[in-house]
Amino acid sequence: MQYNISKPSPYLSQYVKQYWSLDSNVVTGESHIQRIVPSGLFELIFYLNDRPEASDHKKSITENVIITGQLKTHHDLKIVGRLSLFAIYFLPQGLSMFLNLPIKALFNQSVPLKDVMKEVVNQLEDELYAAPTFKGQIAVAEKFLIKRLQQKEREYKYDRIRYVVNEINKTKGLVEINELAEQTFLSRKQFERTFSDIIGSSPKQFKKIVRFQNAIHIKSKNKNLSLTEIAHQCGYFDQSHMINDFKSLSGMSPKQFFTNEEPFSDYFN
Repeated sequence: MQYNISKPSPYLSQYVKQYWSLDSNVVTGESHIQRIVPSGLFELIFYLNDRPEASDHKKSITENVIITGQLKTHHDLKIVGRLSLFAIYFLPQGLSMFLNLPIKALFNQSVPLKDVMKEVVNQLEDELYAAPTFKGQIAVAEKFLIKRLQQKEREYKYDRIRYVVNEINKTKGLVEINELAEQTFLSRKQFERTFSDIIGSSPKQFKKIVRFQNAIHIKSKNKNLSLTEIAHQCGYFDQSHMINDFKSLSGMSPKQFFTNEEPFSDYFN
C-alpha cells in the first residue's frame, strides 16, 4: 500500500485542509470493509481504478469523481480489487467558496461532482489521470481550485462563519450556539440558516461531530486514558452521553470503536 499526504499552498490553506492519495490492492476474491464516520470535513475523491461499494445508497459511488457532504452518521465501504485514488479534504467553511449552491444541499450524501460542476469534471479528471506523481496531482488540483476562487466573489458571511468555526475548534465544540450567534451579530434563526448554507449542517450537529472527533484525537494521543477520563475532558455530561453520541455517529460504543478502529481524527490531525 502506498499512502501520501500533503498540505495545500498558503494561498489555499484557509479553504483546504490537505491532499492525500492511496494506492492498494485487495487480494482477488477477498474484500476489505472500511467504516466511514463523520469527520466535520468535506471530501472530493477521484477514483482512478476500481470504485468501492457503499452500504448506504445515499453514498453510492456511481462515478469516478465524488464529493461527500457533512455526514450525519456512519456508513461502510466494501473495497475489492485495486483502490487508487486522489482526494482533497476541504475545511468546514472552505468548500462553499468553490460551489455555487448552498452546501446544505450535500448534507449526508455523496454526489457525483458532475451534478454540481458539470462543465469542468471531464477535463479535471483527464488531467489527474495524466499526472504521473502525487506532486503532479496536487499541481492539477491547485490550478483548478485557484481558478475557481478567482471566479467567485467572496461574501461577508463567509468570514463570519469562518470565525465561528475557529471558535468551535478552540472550544472543541463546547461553545453555546446563542453565544456564536451574538458574535456574528445575527439572530439565532439567521445564524443557523447562514451556518447551514456554508457548513452544510446545523451548528448543533457540527458541534456534536467536533466533540466526537476531539474524543478520538485525545484517545490517539494517550491510549491509556479511560472512557470516563475522555468523557470528562471532552465535556460530555457523563459517559452515557458519550456512548450515545458515538453510537449515533459511528454505529459503535466508544469501547467498540477504540477496540475495532485505530483512533485517528481527520479533523484535528
